[in-house]
Amino acid sequence: MANSGKTNLKGQEVGSMYASSFGNLADKTKYYNGINDYTEDMRTDLKAKYDSGREIVEAKAMSTTTGGAGTAGYALIPVAVDPRIIDTSRKYTPMVELVPRETNIGITADYNTLTAKGGAFTAAEDSVLSETNDTYVRASKSIKYLYSVGRITGPGNAAIPSYMLEGFQAQGNGYAGSSFQNVNAPNGLQTEVIVKARALKELEENLFWNGNSTTSAGPGANGTEFDGIITQQGSTNQNDVSDVLSWDDIEDTVQLSFDDGGRPNVAGAGSAVVNDVRKIMRDQFRWNGGSGQEVAFGVPSAITMETMIGSVPLVPSMYMTNISAAKQMFLLDMNSIAFRVLQDMTYEELAKTNDAKKFMLKQYETLVVKAPSFNSFIDNLT
Repeated sequence: MANSGKTNLKGQEVGSMYASSFGNLADKTKYYNGINDYTEDMRTDLKAKYDSGREIVEAKAMSTTTGGAGTAGYALIPVAVDPRIIDTSRKYTPMVELVPRETNIGITADYNTLTAKGGAFTAAEDSVLSETNDTYVRASKSIKYLYSVGRITGPGNAAIPSYMLEGFQAQGNGYAGSSFQNVNAPNGLQTEVIVKARALKELEENLFWNGNSTTSAGPGANGTEFDGIITQQGSTNQNDVSDVLSWDDIEDTVQLSFDDGGRPNVAGAGSAVVNDVRKIMRDQFRWNGGSGQEVAFGVPSAITMETMIGSVPLVPSMYMTNISAAKQMFLLDMNSIAFRVLQDMTYEELAKTNDAKKFMLKQYETLVVKAPSFNSFIDNLT
């Protein structure tokens, strides 16, 4: 057996047989000295080694519990985690992509409106001609500061593997032709950054509709939000229906904008109102249920409403209420609406105090609705 740890004998591996009896003792080791020295006797230890090996060999067949309980499950069964993460809190953000974005200098967005013209007139020959006065009004909106802060520890970033954020990035508005796209994150830090970026865009979409510079609609302190569409529109061109929606309500509301000089080119409503409009169009116009036109950037509308001013695509919002007697539909002239941006989304690392990386995503902006009279809305639908 000298120098032969791998010699096979009739299908048996001698090395394994040797180890089961003698453990790691070298070949030719004297483990019992017999008459020369009865005190040199390793047989007791070798028997224990043999019995231990025999018990392992004679163990019952493996099962899911073999090896005893491990950290998660059982010791011999690894835990296989799905490399995909699904965001069950996701929301579509179509208005973030539909609303124009304009650069802004300074911490206020200032603009002028011409609210009244003195007007032209007729006169007799050689009459005294007096000038007429026009009325201009300066308006101003304060820039507001949006943040999304993340943090990951050093061990966490080292241990967290790459993941796919499945169905994470919103494309479109949630109706026909739109989808959520997958996003890959190669490590824990990137996962945290992507999630925080998405949260910032969802906040922006929420503030577009519900922002209130006095009483915050979101989690921020009062006074930290910009005013959204609902607040800035106020009661201007309000059609208070306080009843079930009808097609006449839509036409009457469009007329309010038209008579004040507006030309709405996008409408927005909660999903319940959108479905109400779809039912009306099927019943009254034998509409076949096809999807609406593409508004911009690949964002399809739910349906397209044919009105006295032409086609108006209706975009559903996940941030508008479906509560009966509080539902609304807004018809917006997007030529007079814009995000005024001092600084668009920017990544910045924060002070390092522990074995961790902390960062923020920030965005400085406000919403400007220059001419609320160009818009109109249906209010208090049941």
